Amino acid sequence: MASNKTSEININVTTDDNNIPYEMNWTASDANIKNKECKAMILSVWDKEDKAAMRMDLWTKEMMVDEMKMFFYQTLVTMADNFQKATGEDEIVEDLRDYCAHFADKMKLEQMK
Repeated sequence: MASNKTSEININVTTDDNNIPYEMNWTASDANIKNKECKAMILSVWDKEDKAAMRMDLWTKEMMVDEMKMFFYQTLVTMADNFQKATGEDEIVEDLRDYCAHFADKMKLEQMK
């Protein structure tokens, strides 16, 4: 019999009077992460019934534009890596990685490192 295990990921968002996030923390039971502060998040889930992606994108007032550029670049690279693992579609993943390099160049991310 297979062993079933449940893991939890919790995200706490504190907002101001205008519903703008000013503090976010996350906890992941399997990764031993507890109330780690973050400035931005992109959460995407696949709705099985509707066969559609549902998203939640949040960032705090303190998230600087340069940080957002790097955050998006790193997210795009990770998406390409995960798409390759999930589908084995190597050819299109190379196109995605080429776009990531173009994005980094246009955003002048090399200068930020």
